[in-house]
Amino acid sequence: MILATLCYVKHNGKTLMVHRNKKANDIHEGKWNGLGGKFEPGESPEECVIREVFEESGLSIQKPKLCGLLMFPKFKGSDWYVFVFTATKFTGKLTESSPEGRLEWVDDDKLISLNLWESDPVFFPWIEAGKFFSAKFKYEGDKMLGYEVVFH
Repeated sequence: MILATLCYVKHNGKTLMVHRNKKANDIHEGKWNGLGGKFEPGESPEECVIREVFEESGLSIQKPKLCGLLMFPKFKGSDWYVFVFTATKFTGKLTESSPEGRLEWVDDDKLISLNLWESDPVFFPWIEAGKFFSAKFKYEGDKMLGYEVVFH
């Protein structure tokens, strides 16, 4: 089981996204993602997301908002549990070179036109509507087979 975080940093109608194009053997290669990554031992979801966003972007987010939990069974060989956050308050200067890929502030109305995982356009509206969710997305390879969701 892999525990991870995913954060959508929002500012002035835009969302900070990363085009995953730098790491060898990246399971997200070529996709656009929010920022985040795997937990380190002893970290809470909030500690993990704050650290990951800083490492990937140079931004220090404050008070990340937990929006929901995503579960991806047997995704690329492992069960993934991903805590999804948004952040609207941050300090720091955006790094010129992220270890994950190219960072870009994307207009919110253009997000779904990016090369995203198929599940992302499904849960983006839940985040925007402020619905707290627990969802399971089933993939076979890069193809989404279906999903289940519970709103709280």
